Amino acid sequence: MYAIVRIAGKQYVAEPGKALVTERLSNEVGDKIEIGDVLLIGDGDNTMIGQPFVDGGLVRAEVVEQFKAKKVVVFKYKRKERYRRKSGHRHQYTRLMINSIVSPSAKKSRSKKSEPAEETEA
Repeated sequence: MYAIVRIAGKQYVAEPGKALVTERLSNEVGDKIEIGDVLLIGDGDNTMIGQPFVDGGLVRAEVVEQFKAKKVVVFKYKRKERYRRKSGHRHQYTRLMINSIVSPSAKKSRSKKSEPAEETEA
């Protein structure tokens, strides 16, 4: 099972049990988050495509790490003019561990199973 989700304006493929590196999010390490912007859920032959989002689709994840990428060196140089500028940049990322993908069909099947049990008790 996999899902395509939108996080911070970019699209990522999420699979349960796998890590996902995204742009830096404001969450702390250890926070559990739910991503509701699910564009597509695929499970073998069953594929649900949202317009624009899948209604009831949800991806549960946990923030594992906040880290920086390797340094990118920016060097400006003009020959014969004694002009040199060196600066750098380290982009910040967040690593998410995908725990589960909830599809709308799974929610419906759970609610159908629980309803007959309630009717027999009454």
